[in-house]
Amino acid sequence: MSQIGHLSGRTWERLLKECGVDAFNGPQGKILYVLWEHEKLTITDIARLTSLAKTTLTSMLDRMEGAGLVQRIPDKKNRRQIFVEVTEKAREYREKYDQLSDDMNGIFYKGFTDAEIANFDSQLRKVLKNFEDEGV
Repeated sequence: MSQIGHLSGRTWERLLKECGVDAFNGPQGKILYVLWEHEKLTITDIARLTSLAKTTLTSMLDRMEGAGLVQRIPDKKNRRQIFVEVTEKAREYREKYDQLSDDMNGIFYKGFTDAEIANFDSQLRKVLKNFEDEGV
């Protein structure tokens, strides 16, 4: 699993570079993806959806905010609560990101039948649920 994660990360970085996307790296892309899907989220929600530690996430969000990709917005009802949302600049990358994601899926599942893909995805969801049930 570790080796697959390492190699897929390197492949993703290569695809980003080949596509001319240099505004964000792979882990930052995970953050953008969940924000594209949910519009605005708290840092706690982003951490849960990306499996990134809050401490790591905070520094990444600082860099992404500096690059004009995200903005932090205080909750009007709870001043201690901060939401994060993508900027228009980040929205412009969505189409390329989705295409690259499709390309990665093509690499990942090359040689798999549709039934094998469905079975494998089901098994991975079970593993993920096992870890979530552990409260990790």
